[in-house]
Amino acid sequence: MAHDIDQEFLALPLRALADAALARARALGAEHADFRLERVRNAAWRLRDAKPSGSSDTTDLGYAVRVVHGGAWGFASGVDLTMDAAARVASQAVAMAKLSAQVIKAAGSDERVELAAEPVHAEKTWVSAYELDPFAVPDAEKTDLLADWSTRLLAAEGVAHADASLLTVHENKFYADTAGTVTTQQRVRLHPQLTAVAVDDESGAFESMRTIAPPVGRGWEYLTGSVWDWDAELARLPELLAEKLRAPSVEPGAYDLVVDPSNLWLTIHESIGHATELDRALGYEAAYAGTSFATFDQLGKLKYGSEIMNVTGDRTAEHGLATIGYDDEGVAAQSWDLVRDGTLTGYQLDRRIARLTGFERSNGCAYADSPEHVPVQRMANVSLRPAPDGPSTDALIAGVERGIYVVGDRSWSIDMQRYNFQFTAQRFFKIENGRLAGQVRDAAYQATTTDFWGSMAAVGGPDTYVLGGAFNCGKAQPGQVAAVSHGCPSALFQGVNILNTTQEAGR
Repeated sequence: MAHDIDQEFLALPLRALADAALARARALGAEHADFRLERVRNAAWRLRDAKPSGSSDTTDLGYAVRVVHGGAWGFASGVDLTMDAAARVASQAVAMAKLSAQVIKAAGSDERVELAAEPVHAEKTWVSAYELDPFAVPDAEKTDLLADWSTRLLAAEGVAHADASLLTVHENKFYADTAGTVTTQQRVRLHPQLTAVAVDDESGAFESMRTIAPPVGRGWEYLTGSVWDWDAELARLPELLAEKLRAPSVEPGAYDLVVDPSNLWLTIHESIGHATELDRALGYEAAYAGTSFATFDQLGKLKYGSEIMNVTGDRTAEHGLATIGYDDEGVAAQSWDLVRDGTLTGYQLDRRIARLTGFERSNGCAYADSPEHVPVQRMANVSLRPAPDGPSTDALIAGVERGIYVVGDRSWSIDMQRYNFQFTAQRFFKIENGRLAGQVRDAAYQATTTDFWGSMAAVGGPDTYVLGGAFNCGKAQPGQVAAVSHGCPSALFQGVNILNTTQEAGR
């Protein structure tokens, strides 16, 4: 269903504020200026054992002016929706740029901020793909649904506790710059999650397991329609949890792994997504996720993985959490190769990094999580492509004599160059002679990034492809949070090291 931009947002003095700010920036000699007004509404509901345990509903409304003046960045933000205030904010941004230029000069640097060219996008509107805005659904209906799902889990034998949560976001952005680009956008996204807990009364041991349904760029229909089979997942979760509680500890060693998309998306995020952010690869950014082993001199040379590895950066994927029409620098959304046939062929860029490194154009990766924050280079939907005629997940499992099937993300650890890592899961199933042979506990798979992706021996077909992701990717100082999706099929990896986490902890 196609939606229009909210009339309440359009009723704000968007163009008048932008004109006032940009005119002042021009008059003060800015080489570039952009204006961004945002209204971001976040709401969350949490239940413990089918009873409400907390909720929140906040709206962030404000605007920002960013300039390039004297070869330096300047930035300022405000909340007063008057033309005089917008002009003052632009003056503050120019003053900040002048101060920055002095600091840069004093440090002995002659580097100037220059932006890659971008076509003008005049009067463009974009709305994400959803049917029913979750904010149009009464709060009581949301909590009733979560309570019903929790009650189903609690009614199952062996489930001692159940936690449920729902996060929802409605985001509006208006952007204008001195080149003439003007865009108005609207995005909706949500993340439902349920966790069941089991306790062994005799030993006191406990285990938890949560749903593997991913967060999505969809509306309320995700919880009530046919996109995801919630009934089936909730019905199976207690049985899987009981099996996990009784499962033996894993025997460490080398195994062939069939990794489900519900787990593999996070490995993609940490070992490819962050590693191919070019500001990290250049050393301009290290907050939260470090720098990158995939340095710029290795573009077109680095063997990232096996020849069946093809990874794209994508700001256009339908229902993706990082999907947009235009980024926060006025760049149109695109899709491009990051890894082709196992070789590093691209990076994620904003306009400054693109110009700095000789790219003709940014691929639209600038994003700010609020009007108070400056846009920074952020992750696109980074996805492993399925094989057009690839096998089913069952077929991948059937080809493994001794291995493990990995389902659902849990914890992870990776070094600050995105190279050495280990990941756990919601559940690990032994594979014996092509069949699942029950769960094992205390497992983690460990590798280096290139060894792991180099061991990929088969990629599932389109029917195995799922768009996973997260709401909480962190970057920058002051810290910002962005939602991002990662699509992938099931995939087979050969000879991967499996650790027993209990044994490792005891060393």
